[in-house]
Amino acid sequence: MTISITIIGHNEAGHLEELLPSLSWADEIVYVDCESADRSLAVAKRHGCRTFSRPNNPNLNVNKSFAMDKATGDWILYLDPDERIPEALRDEVLGVVGSPSGAVAFELGRRNHYFGRWLRHGSKYPDTQLRLFKRGAARFPNRHVHEKLEIQGGTGRLRGDMHHHPFLTVSQFLQKFDFYATFEANFIYANGFRPGPKNAIAYCCIKPLGRFVRRYFFKLGFLDGVEGLFAALFDGVKFIVVYAKIRERARGEAAR
Repeated sequence: MTISITIIGHNEAGHLEELLPSLSWADEIVYVDCESADRSLAVAKRHGCRTFSRPNNPNLNVNKSFAMDKATGDWILYLDPDERIPEALRDEVLGVVGSPSGAVAFELGRRNHYFGRWLRHGSKYPDTQLRLFKRGAARFPNRHVHEKLEIQGGTGRLRGDMHHHPFLTVSQFLQKFDFYATFEANFIYANGFRPGPKNAIAYCCIKPLGRFVRRYFFKLGFLDGVEGLFAALFDGVKFIVVYAKIRERARGEAAR
């Protein structure tokens, strides 16, 4: 059995320089570059990836699906550039790929690191991800950036965790925060959500307060120190920002 690793990236040269040398155990690596302005594509080519270039679609799963379609391995493991596979997890992946199993896909845990600290609480762990699957057994609906793969067949679970380093700096966090908030605002606006008193109360009071209290106190986010507080606060603030962006868009369209 062969395994393909698929990756998409936009201005991820630094992460790719660290990630790609650790993936030599894969039979092929498919990298789809999404209009990077840095050395991402050159880095991928230098490390022997099969490379493709695509428009930087805000729905990242569209290009993830494209990468999966280009993979030729019997199994596919898709990764983001800011994720890492420890040796124990690598060995486990190779083991299940090479052994008969009734499962066509496998879930695994993901350790999210904020500014260098692994967040063990606050709903940030185990952050279960379905990433390994037989080619042709899984598809994205391609409707939302945070949607899950749809699987045709049984699913297993790996014991090991991957490591995720999405936010190395506060500036990087804020940039990604704005990207995802904008996508969410556009998505729910396109599906009929409009600003109004009831939605304002829900998105500016009830939802953010409920999310913060649940994750920081009930899910023990406070045990993760300043990083845990930061994560819980912005998990709640996201609702306010999404609502503000929807309100801004609605006003802009009304003024035309």
